[in-house]
Amino acid sequence: SNYMKALPITIIESKTKSVFNFKEIVRYKDLLYYMVLRDVTVMYKQTVLGFFWAILNPLFQIVVFSVIFGKVAAISTGVSGLPYPLFSCLAVIPWTYFSSTFTASSNSLITTASIFTKVYFPRMIIPLVPIFSKLVDFFISLIILIGVMLYYQYTPGSNWILFPIPLLIIIITSAGLGFWLSSLALQYRDFRFAIGFILPLLMYVAPVAYPAAKVHQQLGDTAYHLYAIYPMVGGIEGFRSSFLQNAPFPWELVLISGTVAIFLFITGALYFKKMEKHFADVA
Repeated sequence: SNYMKALPITIIESKTKSVFNFKEIVRYKDLLYYMVLRDVTVMYKQTVLGFFWAILNPLFQIVVFSVIFGKVAAISTGVSGLPYPLFSCLAVIPWTYFSSTFTASSNSLITTASIFTKVYFPRMIIPLVPIFSKLVDFFISLIILIGVMLYYQYTPGSNWILFPIPLLIIIITSAGLGFWLSSLALQYRDFRFAIGFILPLLMYVAPVAYPAAKVHQQLGDTAYHLYAIYPMVGGIEGFRSSFLQNAPFPWELVLISGTVAIFLFITGALYFKKMEKHFADVA
């Protein structure tokens, strides 16, 4: 027993107590890179169509939305001369990125429990992996946008250069929710089932099938600004407006949604950091 008492005890833990240690993430950048690369390659490994699925999935949704909401429901785009398929395309592409990252990031700790329980690395990398890997699909799916614009001979307006701003809002929102939900789903497995239930609701609340201006017309200024508290409102409406002709960029929505997105990111990182020490116990 005296021999056992004399043995040194080594505790492996993070060297920092900060909420989001950027330096540590940079130090493990190679690990992040290879995990993202693995995520991309494994996703389409042994599939016949491969990366074509990144085009086929949003394309199918655009067709369905155009038929149901554009033809049957005859929902107006709110912009003169804008065909509904293009209107839908400009929302479905960013939404597809968000929905795929939302699901993958939320379940990331559960699916990688066998890795992080055996070796130390910044656990925050795990929910960040889908955020980066799904960007590959996002940029591939922009081929659809180019194709639809060519088909309708629609030239984007001068605001197209602003599209990284709403895209950044969507990325930050996805990361923040990923921190929150991955932590909660690992401890309370009910969240894993709730995610599939919540996602369709989030889509119908977002201005995917209809313009955000319709909320303004029906409910007024206050409701319109409260609507922007949902970050995907500013994200999708901002992304769509970036490519439209003679349409103002919705700075109000973007600023409100951007502020909430940053709030979700910071609070999500705080909660993730707080619960990190319990991950190995509940995995």
